[in-house]
Amino acid sequence: MTADQKNSGSCCTTDGSCHSGAAVEGVTTVYTVTGMTCGHCEGAVSEELSALPGVTAVKAVAATGEVTVTSTAPLDEEAVRAAIDEAGYELTGRA
Repeated sequence: MTADQKNSGSCCTTDGSCHSGAAVEGVTTVYTVTGMTCGHCEGAVSEELSALPGVTAVKAVAATGEVTVTSTAPLDEEAVRAAIDEAGYELTGRA
C-alpha cells in the first residue's frame, strides 16, 4: 500500500484508480461490441458485465469497440451477450 493510500484510508490512489494492491488474476477475454459512442456507453456496458458472477474487472473503450473482461473462470458467451444486450448494445464476437 502506498503512503497516499494509507493517508486516505482508502484503496483508491490519488489519481482516482482503485485496487487492492494485488495483481488481478484470472481469465481475460476481449470482446467487440457495436454501438458504443461515449463514456456513458462504456459505463453502461461495464455495469452490466460487472454484475455477472465471477467478473473481477471490465474495461470498455467506445473508440475501439473493445471490451476487456477479466473473470475468475471462463464466462458463458450467451451470458455476456445477454448482459451487453441489456445495456443496449450488440456483442459481435471476440476481438
